[in-house]
Amino acid sequence: ITWVEGREAECPKIGFLMNSMDELVRHCNGKLGNYKINGRTKAMVACYPGNGTGYVRHVDNPNGDGRCVTCIYYLNKDWDSKVHGGLLRIFPEGKAQFADIEPKFDRLLFFWSDRRNPHEVQPAFVTRYAITVWYFDADERARAKEKYLTGEKGVKVELNKPSDPNVKEV
Repeated sequence: ITWVEGREAECPKIGFLMNSMDELVRHCNGKLGNYKINGRTKAMVACYPGNGTGYVRHVDNPNGDGRCVTCIYYLNKDWDSKVHGGLLRIFPEGKAQFADIEPKFDRLLFFWSDRRNPHEVQPAFVTRYAITVWYFDADERARAKEKYLTGEKGVKVELNKPSDPNVKEV
């Protein structure tokens, strides 16, 4: 795992991806319930080993740390979940069903980071690649920082400016 801001000269494609995600989130800002998104984490660029490893069921933001939207981009070409495993399984709160998402190449996934979406990664049998970013709600993040008085565990990164000069910031 490594953390990338999206401005590094050696990572122009990750920068492009993050700019695109930021523009999409900026476009949706104000339409996501009561959330006011004002920033995000750095990107977590992860390479998960195969060997039947997975990730246990969890919630990204169980304690109100400010993360409201989880965004995952998958980099796995020719992924076949029947052979490779590695499904992301989401258990929507209050529902008996679950949703299985294949980590297919060029798939971009957004979901709520709080208790509404517990999720896990099913065992994968080949190396699995993903880039994950969490977007912050301004009010919840401010309350969390005040409550814990320990500073930020992650570094808050402002949303990248629109790449199109004709796009106005919301």
